[in-house]
Amino acid sequence: MKTVLRGRRAATAAAFAAVAALALTPQALAAAFDINFDCAGDSPLGQQQFSLQQAADVTAPATVAPGGALDIVIDPAPNTLPSEVNGYTVKGVEGVDLKIPIPANSSFVSADLTGGANLGPNAPTFTVDSGIATLHLDGPIPGGAEFELPTVTVHLTAGPSGAIETKLQGTSHDDPGLTFTAVVSTVIGDTDVPSRCFPNPNPILTTTTIG
Repeated sequence: MKTVLRGRRAATAAAFAAVAALALTPQALAAAFDINFDCAGDSPLGQQQFSLQQAADVTAPATVAPGGALDIVIDPAPNTLPSEVNGYTVKGVEGVDLKIPIPANSSFVSADLTGGANLGPNAPTFTVDSGIATLHLDGPIPGGAEFELPTVTVHLTAGPSGAIETKLQGTSHDDPGLTFTAVVSTVIGDTDVPSRCFPNPNPILTTTTIG
């Protein structure tokens, strides 16, 4: 009987320890977003206004200790490039740059890219300059084709205090967060249309509290 009581006490203690450990461990929070990009393309036939949409799941821990490590994961959903914009046939896009600011109250360590489909023969790249990260795709992505951007895992170190908020770059066509060149069929032949987009609205994708 004494052995059974010790076993029950041990099991109870282990259960309380597991619950306490779970309560003290920062839990990752995931949220799904449908991001709308407001775009303007410079064509020989005049500026073209259009929009693009991209869904993504974004994950980050709810809390992190000061100076602790954390990962932000941006997982874009499969998408389809438009085959037509404003009555013009889209042959494809190339030279895609998607910009993501490194959040305030954090410092960049490294990043991993995984997955992705139908993005052209060259692998995507991820670089950071002056606090702005850029996901670059050479392309081309054919018009009307299905594609999937790579999942981006950004490894950060938390600052001493505050909140770490993830957003995309861009506030206007003059301050874009997404740029690319579209090849479009027009009455004067195939034409390159440099395009600039910004997320509108631009929501906070994740918030991690330092403490």
